[in-house]
Amino acid sequence: MRAEPFTGPVAHHAEGPVWSDAWGGLRWVDMLAGDVLSLAADGTIGRRHVGAVAAALRPRAGGGAVIAVERGFLLEAPDGGLTALPALWDDPGIRMNDGGCDPHGRFYCGSMAYDARPGAGSVYRLDPDGTVDVVMRDVTISNGLDWSPDGRLAYFADTATGEVSSLEPGLTARRTFAEIAPDDGAPDGLTVDAEGGVWVALYGGACVRRYAPSGALDAVVELPVTDVTACTFGGPGLATLFITTTRENLADGEQPSAGSVFACTPGVAGLPVRTFAG
Repeated sequence: MRAEPFTGPVAHHAEGPVWSDAWGGLRWVDMLAGDVLSLAADGTIGRRHVGAVAAALRPRAGGGAVIAVERGFLLEAPDGGLTALPALWDDPGIRMNDGGCDPHGRFYCGSMAYDARPGAGSVYRLDPDGTVDVVMRDVTISNGLDWSPDGRLAYFADTATGEVSSLEPGLTARRTFAEIAPDDGAPDGLTVDAEGGVWVALYGGACVRRYAPSGALDAVVELPVTDVTACTFGGPGLATLFITTTRENLADGEQPSAGSVFACTPGVAGLPVRTFAG
């Protein structure tokens, strides 16, 4: 399969796509610009600045969104108002990176060092009552977190390890689910489809791979952009796979479609986005 451009190169470092009917379709982030992007029904793209970093977001059950920013979380109200929760750390060399909601409506997001130094990151869980706990430490580049259709397994990528892990509820009992050879790229964002397949964006690999629930590779979506960052299902019937890309480390004029959102119809549907219960 091959993905085609769905937008132009509207972001420098596009990440974290999410489809929700509650907010009218597709949103994603221009991460290091600190902006949340949204696609309107007429095809126009909105951009909202939320901080130094906009790392990941999910819809809230009562409307609005939860947004991971540089050192913690923001709550967006249904009317668009933003409330910042207390910062989780003071170190300016650490930032949030990627996350998602579990079947219980809790929002998880992992951190990393700006210089990607080994073991500097952690994974945090924001509960609906506003409390935050650290659920994983010694992570290098926390990425790609989603759950199986029955909620019994989570899938997680620490990009620096070259593997996608499966974990039990609470992000425990971590095991290797799939390994990516260094020459094939590195696992970045991921999403799980309605059949339990795990779609993994490969940074440096110019593709998204689908792994069956067994961990076997069974499909590849090719892109004309080297650094592929994340993916999600959306559109009618959740039948479209939306894929974000980045212009990081590219010279002007190189790979002109980098920074675009791409799309394809892979023949399997996604799961409705899990919402934050807070």
